[in-house]
Amino acid sequence: MMKYTSRSYKDLALRQDLFEPIDIHFAYFMERISGKENSVLWLSAALLSRNTRDGHICLDLDNLAGKALGGDEDIHQCPACPALDEWLEQLRSTPVVGEPSGFVPLVLDPPRLYLWRYWNYETKLANKLLSMSSRESTIDMLLLKNGLERLFPSAGPAVIDWQKNAAALCLKKCFSVVSGGPGTGKTTTVTRILALLLEQDQNLNIALCAPTGKAAERLRKTLQSLVPVLDCAEKIKDLIPVEASTIHRLLGYIPGSSRFRYCQDNPLPYDAVIVDEASMVDLALMSKLVQALKDDSRLILLGDKDQLASVEAGYVLGDICDTGYSHGYSACISRALKDLTGCDVQGGAEPGMQDSIVELKTNYRFKDDSPLKKLSTAVNAGDAAAGLAVLKSGDSSGLRLNRVPQPDDLFNALNQAIIDGYKSYLAASDMAQQFELFGRFQVLCALRKGPFGAVNINAVIEDILLQQGLIRTKDRQYHGRPVLVTTNDYSLRLFNGDVGIILHDPEVNDLRAVFPSADGQFRKLSPGRLPDHETAFAITVHKSQGSEFDNVLLILPDRDSPVLTRELIYTGITRARNEFEILMDETVFRTALGRRIIRSSGLRDHLWAGH
Repeated sequence: MMKYTSRSYKDLALRQDLFEPIDIHFAYFMERISGKENSVLWLSAALLSRNTRDGHICLDLDNLAGKALGGDEDIHQCPACPALDEWLEQLRSTPVVGEPSGFVPLVLDPPRLYLWRYWNYETKLANKLLSMSSRESTIDMLLLKNGLERLFPSAGPAVIDWQKNAAALCLKKCFSVVSGGPGTGKTTTVTRILALLLEQDQNLNIALCAPTGKAAERLRKTLQSLVPVLDCAEKIKDLIPVEASTIHRLLGYIPGSSRFRYCQDNPLPYDAVIVDEASMVDLALMSKLVQALKDDSRLILLGDKDQLASVEAGYVLGDICDTGYSHGYSACISRALKDLTGCDVQGGAEPGMQDSIVELKTNYRFKDDSPLKKLSTAVNAGDAAAGLAVLKSGDSSGLRLNRVPQPDDLFNALNQAIIDGYKSYLAASDMAQQFELFGRFQVLCALRKGPFGAVNINAVIEDILLQQGLIRTKDRQYHGRPVLVTTNDYSLRLFNGDVGIILHDPEVNDLRAVFPSADGQFRKLSPGRLPDHETAFAITVHKSQGSEFDNVLLILPDRDSPVLTRELIYTGITRARNEFEILMDETVFRTALGRRIIRSSGLRDHLWAGH
């Protein structure tokens, strides 16, 4: 295999386009400030920059050591990465790389190489979570036991009530995670947890938040419907918070800065913080949130550990839950749960992170024979054969499988589904009805760009609607255009993930961007004032996280892509409440289900050391 030289990596990168310009500039910058030309440092910095853009926290040298750079099969054209020992030695010899205790641009924590800020985020998050998970809250056990029996009536001694166990664990531990797929009752459970917390201490100051404005609004609406029917005292119901904010707003985002008002030196004034849709939270934001908690605060994360990872770097909820592995509770937690809930949860492991995690396993939305449940279960297990069998079965009511068309036939292939899905809201005249009808159907794409990406599919949808006379123009703004905000604008109170509709407002005889507000009313503003946004007839699966629709159409590309993973398809399927249609190639589907999201990180090792 070709030995690397001082120029070989750089020449190869420029010749084969292995890196983006930002990666190359960063690599040259690291080499320049190191004081001398160093091919291994240059390669390491370029790979690390590329990895970070791809959502990884670090560069795992062990995975690449000795392997051909870029995967080129011709070893005479593609030099190999150094052997691990040699790689580590070269990196340790340069002043821009240091050990974890140092303050240098690049941190070497063998076999991982980090940008300093990501190493700092990861280390602080891991240390705080380990500290919190080891602590238990001081609670009135008899009061809690009575509350659990009232709010979670027993289904029988042989039935393990995982919602009840989750509530008991969340009251007992300072840090807890409630994971579960759609329909398992995460929000129902947390509503009862809020009541139990306030029964323990009516002066408790509680904050509710989510990664996006849309997810926060959905949490608010669900809580507003659930709180009135709780089996608890009216004064407790009155104390339960229902308003939720974005995490950025909670922390006090400082415009033009990566910093927040609330931080380690100025902690949040809350005794408990509850985060919904935690799978969407990236490493940097989760680390900043956890660092901003008071020393005696309680943190509860809600989410689906099997969903897509965050758009930004990290797979935080997956790492916290050690997704893909099963861990039993410790003997002390098993005894406590038995005493509090009557559920016999076996356990004998050493105390650890698993004592802070509960997975809700009963689905209250779908019966066991539901085609949607069967399909999502098969996909989550990576069982392509079972998934295809469900899609192809004649009794799969609500499921439809169609082959992905050729790019030039997308108009015809999508025509009827688009007309059926969007004509009702476009024909409605009442604003509330327009939003309600629009929220029933959504086109999801695996990709953003390309013939099957959201950008092009939106253009095809506009052509279909224009031909049908359901929209009158394809100008930048037009009556009926759905828009998805893609950035946070605190002055306008619009946040990444917020969805609105451009509508003709008879009061001003002009177009207005209309968004639902927290009080159930609508906010209107000039379309010209909108922050960055995009058309939302079709959105990426990533953008759909935190949302649910009656009817979903998922479009996969006609060829494989590294973006296509088991988690992406599972997330797309579980956005549907009633009906689901997928356009796909079977080979692409099988390949995608065999690929899992793997993001290089040391967080899992930090949290699960010894397990």
